[in-house]
Amino acid sequence: MTDTSSGTRVTSGVPQLDQILGGLFIGDNVIWHDDSGSLASPFCHHFLKASQSQGKPIIYTTFDRSPRNLMEKLGPLAQNPSLTILDCFTSGKGANAPTFLRFYDDAARSEPCRIIRVEEPRKIEQFSDILYGVHASLDGDVRLVFESITGMQEVWGGEEHILNFYSHACPRLYELNTIAYWIMEKKAHSSRLRAQISQIAQVVIELTIKRGTTSVTLLKAEKRDLDNLHQPFSYWIRSQGITFDDEKGVKGGTEFGIRLRELRSRRGLSQTDLARLVGVTPSTISQVESNLIYPSLPALLKMAEVLGVELNSFFQDMRSSRQKVVFPVGDATEIKFTDLPAGSIHGRHLHPVDADIKAEPAILEIPPRSSIPGHFFFHKGEEMGYLISGSLTMRLKGDEYKISEGDVVYLKTQMPTQWTNPGDEPAKILWIRIQ
Repeated sequence: MTDTSSGTRVTSGVPQLDQILGGLFIGDNVIWHDDSGSLASPFCHHFLKASQSQGKPIIYTTFDRSPRNLMEKLGPLAQNPSLTILDCFTSGKGANAPTFLRFYDDAARSEPCRIIRVEEPRKIEQFSDILYGVHASLDGDVRLVFESITGMQEVWGGEEHILNFYSHACPRLYELNTIAYWIMEKKAHSSRLRAQISQIAQVVIELTIKRGTTSVTLLKAEKRDLDNLHQPFSYWIRSQGITFDDEKGVKGGTEFGIRLRELRSRRGLSQTDLARLVGVTPSTISQVESNLIYPSLPALLKMAEVLGVELNSFFQDMRSSRQKVVFPVGDATEIKFTDLPAGSIHGRHLHPVDADIKAEPAILEIPPRSSIPGHFFFHKGEEMGYLISGSLTMRLKGDEYKISEGDVVYLKTQMPTQWTNPGDEPAKILWIRIQ
C-alpha cells in the first residue's frame, strides 16, 4: 500500500482527536469500536461537518435508519448538495413498508442532498455496484460513513459476509483516495470478527463508557509514529461538542465528578439512590459525575449531608489532607447494598467515607438462615475477611466453601456468586477491600 505518512493530512473535525491520532490521511479506513452503539455519532458529526466545510463529496450509507430519521439526526448537515445518502433501510429492515416508501412518493420532497434507495440491499453485489457507481460520479477525494457494520450484518445475515465485503472494500477504498468511517457496535460482534477487521483497517479507535466516564483509545494507526496507543483519553459531550478532560479550563472541574462518584460508591449508593435522597433526577447525578454540569448550591449541600462528608471533601485532594491515624467509632457510616435483596445483609464502614486509605474495612452482618445471591461488593482488587462470629458458606466457581468462626477468607480477583448463613445466629465478618 501507499505510505500514508507522505500523503495528504486532513482534519477529523475534532482537534484533540487529531492530536491523538496524528490527523487523518487520504486512504484511511477508520474502524470505530463503539461500546454502546451511540458514542461514535458525535465524532461522525464533526467529520461530516469538516468535510462539508472543505467542499468534499460525502456518501453516507444507512442500514439502521430511515432517510427521514437520518436527516433529522444530521440536521443542517443534511442540507448539503454534496451529500449522497444510500438508503439500505427502506427495503432492508424497513421491509418496503408503506410508511417508509411514502417518503419517496412525496411530490413536495426536495432535499438538497441526493437520496438513493437500494432496492435489494440484502444482495451485497447490488449494494457494491451502487456504492462504487456513486463514487465514480464524484470528483476529488470522497468521504464515506458506513452506519453501521452491525446493521449490515443483520441484513446480510452472518459475519462471514461482513468480513468478505470489508476485506475487498477496505483496500479498494484506500486506492480510490477516500476516507471512510466504519461504525461497529463492539458487543454485537465476535472478538474474531473485530480482530480480523482491525487487522485490515488503517486506523482502529475504541470508544468506551465506564461508570459514567467516556473515553477514546487509539488501538491502531498505520504509518504514524505515535507513543499513545492503547492509552485512554477521557472526554465529554454537550450539544454534539466534544471536549477532552485536559481542555476543560477550570482546574478541579474534572476532580469534582470523580470525587462525587468515589464518595457515592464508598457509601454503597447507586446514582438513582443518591438522586432520590438529594431530590434530583438520576440523569442529573450522571451528568455531574461525568463533569457535564455542576450541581446547584442547594443540591451540593444536600449531597454533602447525604454522603456524610464536609463540603470541602468534594474539592480537596484526599492525598493532600492530613493523614488521620485514629478513626472514632462515630465516623462509621452505614453501607447501602442497593444491588442485593433488602434485609439480606447489613454493614457499616469503619472509616470516614472521604478518608485516604488503601484498605477499606467494614463490619458485615448476615441474618440467620439467609442467602445472598452474589458478592457483597463489586471490587476488582484484593479482598479479605475474618469471621468474627457465626458460620458461613461461600460459593465460588461452582465450589462451596465452609467458613467457621476465626477463619480468614482471601480473594485476589475472584468474585463469589453466593453467601449463605446456615446457622440460627447472625454471622458477623470483618471485611477489608484493598485498593
